[in-house]
Amino acid sequence: MANKAITKRDTDFAQWYTDVVKSAKLAAYSNVKGCIILEPNGYAIWENMQKTIDYMLKETGHKNVAMPLLIPENLMKKESDLINGFAPEVAWVTEGGTNKLEERMCIRPTSETLFSDYYSSIVRSYRDLPIKYNQWCSVMRWEKETRPFLRSREFWWQEGHTIHETKEEAEEETKFIMENVYKKFFHEYLAIPAITGRKTEREKFAGAEYTLTIEALMYNGIALQSGTSHYFGQKFSKAYDISFTNRNNVAEYAYQTSWGVSSRMIGALIMVHGDDNGLVLPPNISPKQVVIIPIGEEVKNLANDYNELLNKNNISSYIDDSENSPGYKFAEAEVNGIPVRIEIGKRDIENGTMVLVRRDTLEKITVSQDVNIVEVIRNLFKDIQENMYSKAKKRMESMTYKANDLKEVEQIMNTQPGFIKADWCGSEECELKMKEIKGTKSRCILDEPLISGKCVACGKEAKHLVVWGIQY
Repeated sequence: MANKAITKRDTDFAQWYTDVVKSAKLAAYSNVKGCIILEPNGYAIWENMQKTIDYMLKETGHKNVAMPLLIPENLMKKESDLINGFAPEVAWVTEGGTNKLEERMCIRPTSETLFSDYYSSIVRSYRDLPIKYNQWCSVMRWEKETRPFLRSREFWWQEGHTIHETKEEAEEETKFIMENVYKKFFHEYLAIPAITGRKTEREKFAGAEYTLTIEALMYNGIALQSGTSHYFGQKFSKAYDISFTNRNNVAEYAYQTSWGVSSRMIGALIMVHGDDNGLVLPPNISPKQVVIIPIGEEVKNLANDYNELLNKNNISSYIDDSENSPGYKFAEAEVNGIPVRIEIGKRDIENGTMVLVRRDTLEKITVSQDVNIVEVIRNLFKDIQENMYSKAKKRMESMTYKANDLKEVEQIMNTQPGFIKADWCGSEECELKMKEIKGTKSRCILDEPLISGKCVACGKEAKHLVVWGIQY
């Protein structure tokens, strides 16, 4: 039964999304225009994301640091592409207390400049390299249109910034982060299938030699850029003088990368897996994995025993012992996306059974109280995780199309948008022609054979197979 506070997903997807955010108490609107309050339920998901990615990064030799919030204007201007790329979104601080600042400072939209300035002061020799640092922080970009998690003026993320001795090592880092950290995290933890590839020159990060991206398709067929990894080459190193003495005792500029994912991933979780009852969370990322709902006083001791056993075995479980009705508790568990619900009532005590309800399918499973509950729950988690990924992948594949010309692109985007695979000649003019069709943009260049060999926009010889889509 659908939650009455939530608009049906297929009726009004945008309103449904807002309703889920509010009903699951993930975020609230604040009086700071364009900024949200990350509520405990939302922050708990972000903490789990952070904990998992942080572990993956530390396992591969990355270390956490913290950089200042403010960037002096002169530092931003050292790399012209960066300042030009971010100029419309930068928030400036011009006064400190009651005094006007001698130089205005921007609230960080990203931290390449700070890391580059720091690296220039500590790197001297090839023996100092590589340096693989990451920071968890919030950044600010003055967005015109905002939506919780998907696009807000302040958002939370991790940003990695590394410098290397050789071009090959830096490029390997750029690729490794995308394929072995971000893609793995999306597939194995978020249960979200996603494609990876290279951004076009027009869509790459300002200041990068090239940008790799991970793109996910939401339930409604709109694409979400979910993370990026940039290869800078020596561009920033030359601008900020990050030089070192190489193995031949010759001065050389370092090779640099940066990469990041953000709290936007919570938006992806909602829009890929959510349903008319609310949030649906994969067990591998859900902060609360099991809710136990005892119905009646006589079952409370048994509920406590199960709760203690599950938590002791690293399964995050809790008891809903609030004074609300069982029906309310069931609906609350569903709207919050708890992967498994355990219901125990008086009749269950008499029969020696209990009911398990899986959130992804709402299937009810009656089991004996004598089962190894830890093993049963772990197996259920595995099934849920695999089912959620499989279901999302099938939907993405059903909304991935091929197009040979603009007419076919227009027909697809006007009927049911999704990912469109189409050949491209490489010209910006043709990229802009695609954008005229409901804002269709290149998502990424694929390393796959061409479809027809003819550009979708101009019909001339194609150079790349590109995934196109409408974006958030």
